[in-house]
Amino acid sequence: MRVLSATTGEQGLSLAREHHPDLITLDVLLGGVDGWDVLVELKADPQLAPVPVLMLTIMDDRSTGFALGAADYLTKPVDRRRLVQLVGRYAVRSTDTDRSILVIEDDASTREMMMRTVEQAGWDVIGASHGHEGLAQVAAQRPALILLDLMMPEMDGFTFLEQLRANRSWADIPVVVVTAMDLSSAIASG
Repeated sequence: MRVLSATTGEQGLSLAREHHPDLITLDVLLGGVDGWDVLVELKADPQLAPVPVLMLTIMDDRSTGFALGAADYLTKPVDRRRLVQLVGRYAVRSTDTDRSILVIEDDASTREMMMRTVEQAGWDVIGASHGHEGLAQVAAQRPALILLDLMMPEMDGFTFLEQLRANRSWADIPVVVVTAMDLSSAIASG
């Protein structure tokens, strides 16, 4: 997969209209147009309405998300069963070289729980506590999917994503952001 990212609702809508993605991940808390308005606009556009939208947010308002057309919804703290379902849905075991899931999370107990859960689902799992370690792990063994926290020491998830996407051989690795961070305040201050 090739991943595009946006930090505002307006940017996300523009990218969606330009690239017609196969999947959209969307936070509710965005600068400018919020995620609910973005979801409404996506589902009102005949060309984008069929695109599945996965809500990834700290706001636990599933009924609104599903009523507005979201395909899936994940909040933190992470529900283990949902995590396994999402990994199974979005990670494809395509070759022997990319059969692992990389979990990048600075909180050791959360990282261990996520790693155990994914491992019990039959995947090889690699862990990293920040972005620098994550990039080193990707260089050592290309994963099938990356589960990424955003707020970490040394190198945060935003910087990790920028560097991951800058490398052409890694640009198509799918990334699922799993965070309790209020993305709207991070964007406003960043």
